Amino acid sequence: MKKIAVIGAGYWGKNLVRNYYDLGALKTVCDNSPQILKNIQTTYSDIEVTTRYEEILRDKEIKGVVIALPAEMHYDYAAKALRHGKDVFVEKPLALKVDQAAELCDIADKEDRILMVGHLLRYHSAFIKLQELIESGELGRIQYIYSNRLSLGKIRREENTLWSFAPHDISMILALCHEMPEHVYAHGANYLHSSLADVTTTHLSFSSGINSHIFVSWLHPFKEQKLVVVADKKMAVFEDTQPWDKKITLYPHQISWKGGAPVPQKAEAEYVSVKKSEPLQAECSHFLHCIETRKAPITDGREGLRVLQVLAVAQASLEDRSLQPAVAPAGKTASEEYFVHPSAYVDEPCEIGKGTKIWHFSHILKNARIGANCIIGQNVNIANDVSIGNNVKIQNNVSVYTGTIVEDDVFLGPSCVLTNVKNPRSQVNRHALYEKTLFKRGATIGANATIVCGTTIGRYAFIAAGAVVTGDVPDYAMMAGVPARRIGWVSRHCVKLPVPDKKGIMGCPESGLRYIFKKPDIVRCIDLDEEAPLPEPMRHGERPYDSFKAKKPRKTPVTTKIMKGRKIRK
Repeated sequence: MKKIAVIGAGYWGKNLVRNYYDLGALKTVCDNSPQILKNIQTTYSDIEVTTRYEEILRDKEIKGVVIALPAEMHYDYAAKALRHGKDVFVEKPLALKVDQAAELCDIADKEDRILMVGHLLRYHSAFIKLQELIESGELGRIQYIYSNRLSLGKIRREENTLWSFAPHDISMILALCHEMPEHVYAHGANYLHSSLADVTTTHLSFSSGINSHIFVSWLHPFKEQKLVVVADKKMAVFEDTQPWDKKITLYPHQISWKGGAPVPQKAEAEYVSVKKSEPLQAECSHFLHCIETRKAPITDGREGLRVLQVLAVAQASLEDRSLQPAVAPAGKTASEEYFVHPSAYVDEPCEIGKGTKIWHFSHILKNARIGANCIIGQNVNIANDVSIGNNVKIQNNVSVYTGTIVEDDVFLGPSCVLTNVKNPRSQVNRHALYEKTLFKRGATIGANATIVCGTTIGRYAFIAAGAVVTGDVPDYAMMAGVPARRIGWVSRHCVKLPVPDKKGIMGCPESGLRYIFKKPDIVRCIDLDEEAPLPEPMRHGERPYDSFKAKKPRKTPVTTKIMKGRKIRK
Protein backbone atom coordinates (compact mmCIF):
# COMPACT_ATOMS: atom_id res chain seq x y z
CA MET A 1 0.00 0.00 0.00
CA LYS A 2 1.31 3.45 -0.91
CA LYS A 3 1.27 5.36 2.38
CA ILE A 4 4.48 7.40 2.57
CA ALA A 5 5.08 11.06 1.69
CA VAL A 6 8.64 12.35 1.40
CA ILE A 7 9.05 16.05 2.25
CA GLY A 8 12.14 17.43 0.52
CA ALA A 9 13.61 15.65 -2.51
CA GLY A 10 16.93 17.45 -2.83
CA TYR A 11 20.49 16.33 -2.00
CA TRP A 12 19.57 13.48 0.36
CA GLY A 13 15.80 13.38 -0.01
CA LYS A 14 16.04 11.96 -3.53
CA ASN A 15 17.63 8.82 -2.02
CA LEU A 16 14.70 8.41 0.33
CA VAL A 17 12.31 8.87 -2.61
CA ARG A 18 14.11 6.12 -4.51
CA ASN A 19 14.05 3.64 -1.62
CA TYR A 20 10.43 4.14 -0.60
CA TYR A 21 9.44 3.89 -4.27
CA ASP A 22 11.38 0.61 -4.63
CA LEU A 23 9.63 -0.67 -1.50
CA GLY A 24 6.25 0.11 -3.08
CA ALA A 25 5.29 2.53 -0.29
CA LEU A 26 5.73 5.98 -1.85
CA LYS A 27 2.54 7.94 -2.55
CA THR A 28 3.54 11.62 -2.68
CA VAL A 29 6.61 13.84 -2.86
CA CYS A 30 6.46 17.40 -1.53
CA ASP A 31 9.07 20.02 -2.42
CA ASN A 32 9.01 23.77 -3.04
CA SER A 33 11.10 23.47 -6.21
CA PRO A 34 9.03 22.97 -9.40
CA GLN A 35 12.14 21.69 -11.19
CA ILE A 36 12.80 18.99 -8.60
CA LEU A 37 9.17 17.90 -8.80
CA LYS A 38 9.35 17.81 -12.59
CA ASN A 39 12.39 15.52 -12.39
CA ILE A 40 10.61 13.31 -9.86
CA GLN A 41 7.58 12.94 -12.14
CA THR A 42 9.84 12.08 -15.07
CA THR A 43 11.54 9.30 -13.08
CA TYR A 44 8.52 8.09 -11.10
CA SER A 45 5.49 8.79 -13.25
CA ASP A 46 2.95 7.01 -11.04
CA ILE A 47 3.38 9.08 -7.86
CA GLU A 48 1.85 12.40 -6.83
CA VAL A 49 3.79 15.64 -6.32
CA THR A 50 2.90 18.87 -4.55
CA THR A 51 4.43 22.06 -3.23
CA ARG A 52 1.82 22.33 -0.45
CA TYR A 53 2.60 20.58 2.85
CA GLU A 54 -0.99 21.10 3.96
CA GLU A 55 -2.13 18.65 1.28
CA ILE A 56 0.08 15.99 2.82
CA LEU A 57 -1.34 16.63 6.28
CA ARG A 58 -4.94 16.41 5.03
CA ASP A 59 -4.41 13.22 3.02
CA LYS A 60 -5.83 10.41 5.15
CA GLU A 61 -4.20 7.75 2.97
CA ILE A 62 -0.74 8.97 3.98
CA LYS A 63 0.25 7.22 7.19
CA GLY A 64 3.94 8.16 7.38
CA VAL A 65 5.73 11.44 6.66
CA VAL A 66 9.46 11.38 5.87
CA ILE A 67 11.17 14.74 6.45
CA ALA A 68 14.42 15.49 4.59
CA LEU A 69 14.51 19.27 4.92
CA PRO A 70 17.17 21.64 6.34
CA ALA A 71 17.66 21.00 10.06
CA GLU A 72 16.08 24.28 11.16
CA MET A 73 12.77 23.12 9.63
CA HIS A 74 12.64 19.68 11.28
CA TYR A 75 10.84 20.69 14.46
CA ASP A 76 8.03 22.65 12.85
CA TYR A 77 7.27 20.09 10.11
CA ALA A 78 7.53 17.09 12.44
CA ALA A 79 5.30 18.66 15.10
CA LYS A 80 2.56 19.45 12.54
CA ALA A 81 2.65 15.92 11.12
CA LEU A 82 2.47 14.29 14.56
CA ARG A 83 -0.46 16.47 15.57
CA HIS A 84 -2.25 15.48 12.33
CA GLY A 85 -1.97 11.82 13.28
CA LYS A 86 0.97 10.91 11.01
CA ASP A 87 3.90 8.69 11.91
CA VAL A 88 7.11 10.65 11.31
CA PHE A 89 10.64 9.90 10.14
CA VAL A 90 13.07 12.84 10.51
CA GLU A 91 16.54 12.97 9.05
CA LYS A 92 19.22 13.83 11.62
CA PRO A 93 19.27 15.87 13.71
CA LEU A 94 15.80 15.53 15.21
CA ALA A 95 15.80 19.29 15.92
CA LEU A 96 18.29 22.07 16.57
CA LYS A 97 17.29 22.60 20.22
CA VAL A 98 17.06 20.04 22.99
CA ASP A 99 13.75 21.40 24.29
CA GLN A 100 12.25 21.16 20.80
CA ALA A 101 13.37 17.54 20.46
CA ALA A 102 11.95 16.73 23.89
CA GLU A 103 8.65 18.33 22.89
CA LEU A 104 8.50 16.23 19.71
CA CYS A 105 8.97 13.11 21.84
CA ASP A 106 6.19 14.23 24.17
CA ILE A 107 3.84 14.96 21.25
CA ALA A 108 4.54 11.54 19.76
CA ASP A 109 3.77 9.89 23.11
CA LYS A 110 0.56 11.89 23.56
CA GLU A 111 -0.66 11.21 20.03
CA ASP A 112 0.54 7.57 20.11
CA ARG A 113 2.60 8.12 16.95
CA ILE A 114 5.85 6.58 15.71
CA LEU A 115 8.77 9.06 15.77
CA MET A 116 12.00 7.87 14.14
CA VAL A 117 15.32 9.62 13.48
CA GLY A 118 17.60 8.93 10.50
CA HIS A 119 20.76 7.70 12.20
CA LEU A 120 21.61 5.62 9.16
CA LEU A 121 24.63 3.68 10.40
CA ARG A 122 22.61 2.00 13.15
CA TYR A 123 21.00 0.00 10.30
CA HIS A 124 24.30 -0.89 8.61
CA SER A 125 24.78 -4.67 8.65
CA ALA A 126 28.46 -4.23 9.57
CA PHE A 127 27.61 -2.13 12.63
CA ILE A 128 24.90 -4.60 13.64
CA LYS A 129 27.53 -7.34 13.43
CA LEU A 130 29.91 -5.27 15.55
CA GLN A 131 27.19 -4.90 18.17
CA GLU A 132 26.69 -8.68 18.19
CA LEU A 133 30.41 -9.27 18.74
CA ILE A 134 30.44 -6.89 21.69
CA GLU A 135 27.22 -8.22 23.24
CA SER A 136 28.51 -11.81 22.98
CA GLY A 137 31.61 -10.89 24.97
CA GLU A 138 34.05 -11.85 22.22
CA LEU A 139 35.84 -8.51 22.42
CA GLY A 140 35.76 -8.35 26.21
CA ARG A 141 35.30 -5.17 28.21
CA ILE A 142 35.26 -1.95 26.15
CA GLN A 143 37.97 0.50 27.14
CA TYR A 144 38.07 3.10 24.39
CA ILE A 145 36.13 3.97 21.22
CA TYR A 146 37.16 6.45 18.59
CA SER A 147 35.62 7.47 15.31
CA ASN A 148 36.97 9.31 12.25
CA ARG A 149 34.52 10.77 9.73
CA LEU A 150 36.64 12.67 7.24
CA SER A 151 36.29 13.83 3.63
CA LEU A 152 36.73 16.77 1.28
CA GLY A 153 33.20 18.27 1.36
CA LYS A 154 30.22 18.40 1.33
CA ILE A 155 30.84 21.82 2.91
CA ARG A 156 27.70 23.33 4.43
CA ARG A 157 26.75 26.85 5.40
CA GLU A 158 23.74 26.16 7.62
CA GLU A 159 25.56 23.92 10.13
CA ASN A 160 29.14 23.18 11.19
CA THR A 161 30.96 19.89 10.72
CA LEU A 162 30.07 18.75 14.26
CA TRP A 163 26.33 18.88 13.54
CA SER A 164 26.72 17.64 9.97
CA PHE A 165 28.98 14.61 10.52
CA ALA A 166 29.07 13.65 14.20
CA PRO A 167 25.43 12.61 14.91
CA HIS A 168 25.97 9.21 13.28
CA ASP A 169 29.06 8.53 15.37
CA ILE A 170 27.47 9.73 18.61
CA SER A 171 24.50 7.43 17.94
CA MET A 172 26.78 4.43 17.40
CA ILE A 173 28.92 5.15 20.46
CA LEU A 174 25.90 5.57 22.75
CA ALA A 175 24.47 2.31 21.42
CA LEU A 176 27.72 0.44 22.17
CA CYS A 177 28.18 1.99 25.63
CA HIS A 178 24.52 1.71 26.76
CA GLU A 179 24.91 4.92 28.76
CA MET A 180 25.15 8.68 28.44
CA PRO A 181 28.50 10.42 28.92
CA GLU A 182 29.38 12.15 32.17
CA HIS A 183 31.54 14.77 30.48
CA VAL A 184 31.75 16.18 26.98
CA TYR A 185 34.57 18.34 25.67
CA ALA A 186 34.93 19.62 22.11
CA HIS A 187 37.57 21.61 20.25
CA GLY A 188 37.42 22.87 16.69
CA ALA A 189 38.81 25.26 14.13
CA ASN A 190 37.27 27.55 11.52
CA TYR A 191 39.03 28.02 8.21
CA LEU A 192 36.40 28.68 5.53
CA HIS A 193 33.82 30.61 7.55
CA SER A 194 34.21 32.72 10.67
CA SER A 195 31.33 31.11 12.57
CA LEU A 196 31.32 27.49 11.33
CA ALA A 197 33.87 24.94 12.51
CA ASP A 198 35.35 22.92 9.64
CA VAL A 199 37.24 20.48 11.88
CA THR A 200 36.18 19.29 15.36
CA THR A 201 37.32 16.73 17.91
CA THR A 202 34.83 15.73 20.61
CA HIS A 203 35.80 13.76 23.72
CA LEU A 204 33.25 11.74 25.74
CA SER A 205 33.85 10.13 29.13
CA PHE A 206 31.45 7.63 30.72
CA SER A 207 30.85 6.59 34.34
CA SER A 208 31.73 2.98 33.44
CA GLY A 209 35.28 4.08 32.63
CA ILE A 210 34.88 4.04 28.85
CA ASN A 211 36.32 7.02 26.98
CA SER A 212 35.91 7.98 23.35
CA HIS A 213 36.60 10.69 20.82
CA ILE A 214 35.04 11.70 17.50
CA PHE A 215 37.16 13.41 14.84
CA VAL A 216 35.20 14.97 11.97
CA SER A 217 36.31 17.19 9.09
CA TRP A 218 35.24 18.19 5.60
CA LEU A 219 38.75 19.49 4.85
CA HIS A 220 40.51 16.13 4.53
CA PRO A 221 42.49 14.94 1.48
CA PHE A 222 40.72 11.58 1.33
CA LYS A 223 37.54 9.95 2.60
CA GLU A 224 37.75 7.98 5.83
CA GLN A 225 34.87 6.50 7.82
CA LYS A 226 36.29 4.42 10.63
CA LEU A 227 35.01 3.32 14.04
CA VAL A 228 37.58 1.64 16.33
CA VAL A 229 36.65 -0.26 19.48
CA VAL A 230 39.49 -1.07 21.89
CA ALA A 231 38.56 -3.82 24.36
CA ASP A 232 40.59 -5.98 26.75
CA LYS A 233 40.35 -9.18 24.64
CA LYS A 234 40.26 -7.92 21.07
CA MET A 235 40.17 -4.71 19.11
CA ALA A 236 37.67 -4.15 16.29
CA VAL A 237 37.61 -1.77 13.35
CA PHE A 238 34.49 -0.91 11.33
CA GLU A 239 35.67 0.82 8.16
CA ASP A 240 32.84 1.63 5.80
CA THR A 241 35.09 2.61 2.89
CA GLN A 242 36.41 -0.96 2.66
CA PRO A 243 34.80 -3.71 0.53
CA TRP A 244 32.14 -5.81 2.22
CA ASP A 245 34.48 -8.70 3.10
CA LYS A 246 36.79 -6.29 4.95
CA LYS A 247 34.39 -3.84 6.58
CA ILE A 248 35.00 -5.36 10.03
CA THR A 249 38.46 -6.37 11.13
CA LEU A 250 39.36 -7.95 14.48
CA TYR A 251 42.79 -7.62 16.05
CA PRO A 252 43.32 -10.10 18.91
CA HIS A 253 46.25 -8.08 20.25
CA GLN A 254 47.14 -8.55 23.90
CA ILE A 255 49.04 -6.50 26.47
CA SER A 256 51.33 -8.45 28.81
CA TRP A 257 53.41 -7.13 31.69
CA LYS A 258 57.12 -7.86 31.80
CA GLY A 259 59.47 -6.36 34.34
CA GLY A 260 56.70 -4.04 35.52
CA ALA A 261 56.14 -2.60 32.04
CA PRO A 262 53.29 -3.21 29.55
CA VAL A 263 54.39 -5.01 26.38
CA PRO A 264 52.05 -5.33 23.34
CA GLN A 265 51.68 -8.79 21.82
CA LYS A 266 50.52 -8.31 18.24
CA ALA A 267 48.40 -10.89 16.42
CA GLU A 268 47.18 -11.38 12.87
CA ALA A 269 44.12 -9.49 11.73
CA GLU A 270 40.86 -11.40 11.29
CA TYR A 271 38.16 -10.33 8.83
CA VAL A 272 34.54 -10.86 9.82
CA SER A 273 31.93 -11.91 7.30
CA VAL A 274 29.17 -9.30 6.91
CA LYS A 275 25.92 -9.63 4.98
CA LYS A 276 25.85 -7.20 2.06
CA SER A 277 22.90 -4.80 2.18
CA GLU A 278 21.98 -1.17 1.59
CA PRO A 279 21.70 0.59 4.99
CA LEU A 280 19.23 3.19 3.71
CA GLN A 281 16.86 0.54 2.39
CA ALA A 282 17.11 -1.28 5.73
CA GLU A 283 16.33 1.97 7.52
CA CYS A 284 13.30 2.69 5.31
CA SER A 285 12.03 -0.87 5.71
CA HIS A 286 12.35 -0.54 9.47
CA PHE A 287 10.18 2.59 9.48
CA LEU A 288 7.51 0.79 7.47
CA HIS A 289 7.71 -2.18 9.83
CA CYS A 290 7.25 0.10 12.84
CA ILE A 291 4.21 1.73 11.23
CA GLU A 292 2.63 -1.70 10.77
CA THR A 293 3.57 -3.25 14.14
CA ARG A 294 3.46 -0.05 16.27
CA LYS A 295 6.80 -1.03 17.79
CA ALA A 296 9.30 1.66 18.75
CA PRO A 297 12.09 2.14 16.19
CA ILE A 298 15.71 1.37 17.04
CA THR A 299 16.44 5.07 16.54
CA ASP A 300 13.24 6.47 18.01
CA GLY A 301 12.69 10.04 19.16
CA ARG A 302 14.22 9.41 22.59
CA GLU A 303 17.39 8.08 20.97
CA GLY A 304 17.48 11.15 18.74
CA LEU A 305 17.05 13.34 21.82
CA ARG A 306 20.01 11.68 23.55
CA VAL A 307 22.21 12.34 20.53
CA LEU A 308 21.02 15.94 20.45
CA GLN A 309 21.86 16.40 24.13
CA VAL A 310 25.45 15.35 23.48
CA LEU A 311 25.64 17.59 20.42
CA ALA A 312 24.32 20.59 22.36
CA VAL A 313 26.85 20.20 25.16
CA ALA A 314 29.64 19.63 22.64
CA GLN A 315 28.63 22.81 20.83
CA ALA A 316 28.66 24.75 24.11
CA SER A 317 32.14 23.39 24.84
CA LEU A 318 33.22 24.31 21.31
CA GLU A 319 32.17 27.90 21.99
CA ASP A 320 33.66 28.42 25.44
CA ARG A 321 36.34 25.71 25.49
CA SER A 322 35.57 24.59 29.03
CA LEU A 323 34.88 21.15 30.44
CA GLN A 324 31.15 20.53 30.44
CA PRO A 325 29.11 18.63 33.05
CA ALA A 326 27.11 15.45 32.63
CA VAL A 327 24.64 15.48 29.74
CA ALA A 328 22.12 13.15 31.39
CA PRO A 329 22.60 10.44 34.02
CA ALA A 330 22.76 6.69 33.53
CA GLY A 331 21.63 6.51 29.94
CA LYS A 332 18.28 8.19 30.48
CA THR A 333 17.19 11.19 28.50
CA ALA A 334 16.61 14.50 30.18
CA SER A 335 12.92 14.47 29.28
CA GLU A 336 12.57 11.11 31.06
CA GLU A 337 14.29 12.57 34.13
CA TYR A 338 12.43 15.87 34.46
CA PHE A 339 9.53 17.84 33.00
CA VAL A 340 9.79 21.12 31.08
CA HIS A 341 6.59 22.79 29.92
CA PRO A 342 6.62 23.58 26.17
CA SER A 343 6.44 27.31 26.90
CA ALA A 344 9.53 27.21 29.15
CA TYR A 345 13.12 27.58 27.96
CA VAL A 346 16.15 25.67 29.24
CA ASP A 347 19.49 26.86 27.86
CA GLU A 348 22.25 24.31 27.32
CA PRO A 349 24.19 23.17 29.19
CA CYS A 350 22.28 22.92 32.46
CA GLU A 351 22.03 20.31 35.20
CA ILE A 352 18.47 19.41 36.18
CA GLY A 353 17.70 16.58 38.58
CA LYS A 354 15.26 13.72 38.32
CA GLY A 355 11.63 14.51 39.06
CA THR A 356 11.99 18.28 38.76
CA LYS A 357 9.15 20.17 37.07
CA ILE A 358 9.63 23.48 35.22
CA TRP A 359 6.37 25.24 34.45
CA HIS A 360 4.92 27.86 32.08
CA PHE A 361 7.08 30.69 30.69
CA SER A 362 10.05 29.99 32.95
CA HIS A 363 13.64 30.39 31.75
CA ILE A 364 16.64 28.43 33.02
CA LEU A 365 19.88 30.03 31.83
CA LYS A 366 23.17 28.40 30.88
CA ASN A 367 25.15 26.51 33.58
CA ALA A 368 22.37 26.68 36.18
CA ARG A 369 22.25 23.64 38.46
CA ILE A 370 18.89 22.44 39.78
CA GLY A 371 18.53 19.40 42.01
CA ALA A 372 15.99 16.59 42.09
CA ASN A 373 12.26 16.86 42.81
CA CYS A 374 12.12 20.65 42.56
CA ILE A 375 9.07 22.67 41.52
CA ILE A 376 9.86 25.74 39.38
CA GLY A 377 6.63 27.70 39.06
CA GLN A 378 5.27 29.95 36.34
CA ASN A 379 7.36 32.88 35.06
CA VAL A 380 10.49 32.00 37.07
CA ASN A 381 13.92 33.11 35.88
CA ILE A 382 17.00 31.22 37.10
CA ALA A 383 20.19 32.97 36.02
CA ASN A 384 23.59 31.68 34.92
CA ASP A 385 25.57 29.61 37.44
CA VAL A 386 22.83 29.62 40.10
CA SER A 387 22.91 26.54 42.34
CA ILE A 388 19.63 25.09 43.61
CA GLY A 389 19.42 22.02 45.82
CA ASN A 390 16.92 19.15 46.02
CA ASN A 391 13.21 19.46 46.84
CA VAL A 392 13.18 23.24 46.39
CA LYS A 393 9.88 24.99 45.68
CA ILE A 394 10.05 28.28 43.75
CA GLN A 395 6.63 29.83 43.31
CA ASN A 396 5.41 32.09 40.48
CA ASN A 397 7.14 35.31 39.39
CA VAL A 398 10.51 34.87 41.10
CA SER A 399 13.92 35.78 39.63
CA VAL A 400 16.91 33.98 41.11
CA TYR A 401 20.01 35.95 40.14
CA THR A 402 23.64 34.95 39.66
CA GLY A 403 25.37 34.75 43.03
CA THR A 404 22.45 32.98 44.73
CA ILE A 405 22.86 29.58 46.40
CA VAL A 406 19.70 27.73 47.43
CA GLU A 407 20.20 24.63 49.56
CA ASP A 408 17.83 21.65 49.89
CA ASP A 409 14.18 22.00 50.95
CA VAL A 410 13.99 25.79 50.56
CA PHE A 411 10.65 27.47 49.75
CA LEU A 412 10.65 30.77 47.80
CA GLY A 413 7.14 32.23 47.92
CA PRO A 414 5.23 33.97 45.10
CA SER A 415 6.78 37.21 43.82
CA CYS A 416 9.49 37.33 46.47
CA VAL A 417 12.35 39.61 45.44
CA LEU A 418 16.04 38.65 45.37
CA THR A 419 18.92 40.91 44.36
CA ASN A 420 22.66 40.55 43.68
CA VAL A 421 23.95 44.16 43.73
CA LYS A 422 23.27 46.62 46.57
CA ASN A 423 24.04 49.77 44.60
CA PRO A 424 22.92 49.13 40.99
CA ARG A 425 23.30 51.71 38.24
CA SER A 426 22.33 51.23 34.63
CA GLN A 427 25.51 53.05 33.56
CA VAL A 428 27.87 51.13 35.89
CA ASN A 429 28.73 47.52 35.07
CA ARG A 430 29.11 45.49 38.27
CA HIS A 431 28.85 42.00 36.78
CA ALA A 432 32.10 41.01 38.47
CA LEU A 433 30.85 42.27 41.85
CA TYR A 434 27.72 40.16 42.33
CA GLU A 435 27.17 39.52 46.04
CA LYS A 436 26.48 36.05 47.39
CA THR A 437 23.10 35.31 48.94
CA LEU A 438 22.73 31.98 50.72
CA PHE A 439 19.43 30.29 51.57
CA LYS A 440 20.28 27.49 53.95
CA ARG A 441 18.45 24.20 54.18
CA GLY A 442 14.72 24.35 54.85
CA ALA A 443 14.31 28.15 54.86
CA THR A 444 10.96 29.67 53.84
CA ILE A 445 10.56 33.06 52.15
CA GLY A 446 7.02 34.43 52.20
CA ALA A 447 5.13 36.04 49.34
CA ASN A 448 6.42 39.48 48.25
CA ALA A 449 9.27 39.40 50.79
CA THR A 450 12.51 41.12 49.74
CA ILE A 451 15.95 39.67 50.49
CA VAL A 452 18.75 42.19 50.09
CA CYS A 453 21.84 40.52 48.61
CA GLY A 454 24.92 39.60 50.63
CA THR A 455 22.86 37.97 53.39
CA THR A 456 22.53 34.44 54.74
CA ILE A 457 19.11 33.08 55.61
CA GLY A 458 19.59 30.43 58.29
CA ARG A 459 18.33 26.87 58.32
CA TYR A 460 14.56 26.54 58.67
CA ALA A 461 14.16 30.30 59.16
CA PHE A 462 10.81 31.82 58.24
CA ILE A 463 10.54 35.22 56.51
CA ALA A 464 6.98 36.55 56.71
CA ALA A 465 5.12 37.87 53.67
CA GLY A 466 6.16 41.40 52.70
CA ALA A 467 9.17 41.49 55.04
CA VAL A 468 12.40 43.21 53.94
CA VAL A 469 15.52 41.38 55.10
CA THR A 470 18.68 43.50 55.20
CA GLY A 471 21.01 41.31 57.29
CA ASP A 472 21.83 37.74 58.22
CA VAL A 473 19.02 35.64 59.73
CA PRO A 474 19.71 32.98 62.43
CA ASP A 475 18.58 29.38 62.12
CA TYR A 476 14.87 28.84 63.00
CA ALA A 477 14.23 32.60 63.28
CA MET A 478 10.79 34.04 62.52
CA MET A 479 11.24 37.41 60.80
CA ALA A 480 8.62 40.07 59.96
CA GLY A 481 8.35 43.78 59.23
CA VAL A 482 10.21 46.49 57.30
CA PRO A 483 13.05 46.20 57.99
CA ALA A 484 12.57 42.64 59.20
CA ARG A 485 13.13 41.87 62.88
CA ARG A 486 12.92 38.62 64.77
CA ILE A 487 9.52 38.10 66.39
CA GLY A 488 10.06 34.53 67.57
CA TRP A 489 11.36 31.09 66.62
CA VAL A 490 9.80 28.42 64.40
CA SER A 491 10.14 24.66 64.23
CA ARG A 492 11.05 22.57 61.18
CA HIS A 493 7.30 22.33 60.60
CA CYS A 494 7.18 26.15 60.40
CA VAL A 495 5.08 26.47 63.56
CA LYS A 496 5.90 29.20 66.07
CA LEU A 497 7.66 27.77 69.13
CA PRO A 498 6.51 28.67 72.66
CA VAL A 499 8.56 30.62 75.19
CA PRO A 500 11.52 28.47 76.38
CA ASP A 501 11.22 26.86 79.78
CA LYS A 502 13.86 27.27 82.49
CA LYS A 503 16.15 24.84 80.67
CA GLY A 504 15.71 26.62 77.36
CA ILE A 505 13.53 23.84 75.90
CA MET A 506 10.74 24.58 73.43
CA GLY A 507 8.39 21.92 72.05
CA CYS A 508 6.86 22.07 68.56
CA PRO A 509 3.06 22.11 68.95
CA GLU A 510 2.62 20.08 65.74
CA SER A 511 5.36 17.43 65.77
CA GLY A 512 6.40 17.29 69.42
CA LEU A 513 10.06 17.68 68.43
CA ARG A 514 12.04 19.56 71.06
CA TYR A 515 14.28 22.56 70.45
CA ILE A 516 16.79 24.20 72.74
CA PHE A 517 17.46 27.95 72.89
CA LYS A 518 20.93 29.20 73.73
CA LYS A 519 21.66 32.88 74.11
CA PRO A 520 21.99 35.12 72.24
CA ASP A 521 20.24 33.65 69.18
CA ILE A 522 21.04 29.98 68.72
CA VAL A 523 18.29 27.36 68.35
CA ARG A 524 18.92 23.68 67.70
CA CYS A 525 16.66 20.63 67.38
CA ILE A 526 17.33 18.11 70.15
CA ASP A 527 15.44 15.12 68.76
CA LEU A 528 16.53 15.15 65.11
CA ASP A 529 19.81 15.66 63.27
CA GLU A 530 19.85 19.11 61.66
CA GLU A 531 20.71 17.67 58.23
CA ALA A 532 18.52 14.56 58.44
CA PRO A 533 15.28 14.52 56.44
CA LEU A 534 12.02 14.51 58.33
CA PRO A 535 10.75 10.99 59.06
CA GLU A 536 7.96 10.00 56.67
CA PRO A 537 5.14 10.20 59.29
CA MET A 538 6.11 13.82 59.98
CA ARG A 539 5.99 14.96 56.34
CA HIS A 540 2.24 15.45 56.17
CA GLY A 541 0.63 18.44 57.88
CA GLU A 542 -2.75 17.75 59.49
CA ARG A 543 -3.64 21.02 61.24
CA PRO A 544 -4.00 24.57 59.81
CA TYR A 545 -1.62 27.22 61.08
CA ASP A 546 -4.24 29.21 62.98
CA SER A 547 -5.06 26.19 65.13
CA PHE A 548 -1.69 26.54 66.85
CA LYS A 549 -2.25 30.14 67.94
CA ALA A 550 -2.72 30.67 71.67
CA LYS A 551 -6.32 31.46 72.53
CA LYS A 552 -6.91 34.80 74.24
CA PRO A 553 -8.95 34.70 77.50
CA ARG A 554 -12.57 35.65 77.09
CA LYS A 555 -13.65 39.03 78.50
CA THR A 556 -16.36 39.19 81.13
CA PRO A 557 -19.43 40.37 79.23
CA VAL A 558 -20.58 42.81 81.94
CA THR A 559 -18.40 44.54 84.54
CA THR A 560 -19.29 47.02 87.22
CA LYS A 561 -17.12 50.02 87.88
CA ILE A 562 -17.63 52.52 90.65
CA MET A 563 -16.95 56.07 89.51
CA LYS A 564 -18.09 59.04 91.56
CA GLY A 565 -20.73 56.96 93.31
CA ARG A 566 -22.31 55.71 90.07
CA LYS A 567 -22.49 52.23 88.50
CA ILE A 568 -21.41 52.18 84.88
CA ARG A 569 -21.94 49.27 82.49
CA LYS A 570 -18.88 48.55 80.40
